[in-house]
Amino acid sequence: MLVYQDRLTGDELLSDSFPYKEIENGVLWEVEGKWTTLGSVDVNIGANPSAEGDGDDEGVDDSAVKVVDIVDTFRLQEQPPFTKKDFIGYIKKYIKLLTPKLNEEEQAAFKKGIEGATKYLLPKLSDLQFFVGEGMHDDSSLVFAYYKEGATNPTFLYFAHGLKEIKC
Repeated sequence: MLVYQDRLTGDELLSDSFPYKEIENGVLWEVEGKWTTLGSVDVNIGANPSAEGDGDDEGVDDSAVKVVDIVDTFRLQEQPPFTKKDFIGYIKKYIKLLTPKLNEEEQAAFKKGIEGATKYLLPKLSDLQFFVGEGMHDDSSLVFAYYKEGATNPTFLYFAHGLKEIKC
């Protein structure tokens, strides 16, 4: 199994259990998330509820919660939305922090593609949700989520160069 960690913080952000598609010359990875239900599962154990009492499970919280699989699996933490100015500031800071952690070949590809990736994200800014890893570090990579036209499940976007592959 492969796990992808944030190159800046070490937080786990993705694994090979979630297939990705490279977009924007490989600078962004696109991953499809799915809504899933956690919690209450109705199991028929063959008991007769009328003989057992009134049928209420006293003291049992069986409430089901809907979560997005990627957010739940990697304990991603949602962040407040960015204005265009704040987002551009974040990208500039991110480039400065990430570039020294890349080898020369990765640096060249990242510098060449980050402008196109930023231009791809800017028009979507008002539709994006922003997430960071569970450590909630200020200097971490952002994970973006949005809903494609007519989609019921979110699509996540990752900066590919911000991820470090770890074999488990």
